[in-house]
Amino acid sequence: MGNVIDLGHGVRAAVTERDGGVSAPPFASLNLGLGSGDERAPVMENRERAAARLGFSHERVVWMNQVHSTDVLVATGPGGVGTCDGVVTSRPDLVLASLAADCLPVLAADGAAGVLGAAHSGRLGTAGGVAVRLVEAMVEQGARPDRVRVHLGPTICGKCYEVPPALQAETARDTPEAACSTRQGTTGVDMLAAVTAQLRRAGVTEISSDGRCTLESPELFSHRREAPTGRFASFVWRT
Repeated sequence: MGNVIDLGHGVRAAVTERDGGVSAPPFASLNLGLGSGDERAPVMENRERAAARLGFSHERVVWMNQVHSTDVLVATGPGGVGTCDGVVTSRPDLVLASLAADCLPVLAADGAAGVLGAAHSGRLGTAGGVAVRLVEAMVEQGARPDRVRVHLGPTICGKCYEVPPALQAETARDTPEAACSTRQGTTGVDMLAAVTAQLRRAGVTEISSDGRCTLESPELFSHRREAPTGRFASFVWRT
């Protein structure tokens, strides 16, 4: 289990790693994604284990059906919130989750307003600005951008994320910071740089990041390194 991050006002964020679960290869072992191809029973057992280690009940967690969109929903209860790639809540008992295996998890909180947010920003979501949509939805619930603190989870880095030139151009059309060169000198996408820039333009000033590249970090799942594979989760919750 990764480190727990303090986002202020009793809000915590954390990222799981791949060890300590019951899923069989190639999902070994703490796979938390039901849509990964793994069997349901081990994933549900893994979700219980991950929640227990972080100190909250798995029955508090809100899960998204992630589809690489920019849609953000408001969670009013635990369980499946619906098809979206961003979720916000003002309920103090809910834990928000974002699943990933190379895409960028976005965890956000305005602790003073009691508003939490979580998003899944893959290449398409980054191109469409799902992180900005998340902040906008939090503001509708009473948050203020200048009070929002964001933690960005592990993601494939720009040095490793090679894409064709057309996809780079599409991703960087509204966010030029997305364009980069890979370690091989080919066209790449830097989702961490892009989303950081988007959040700053949206008025968010307090941004921290995990910093690990999923492809280069064997303790994390990476779809590009070894598909099929499992999913790690990034959580944000109030203690």
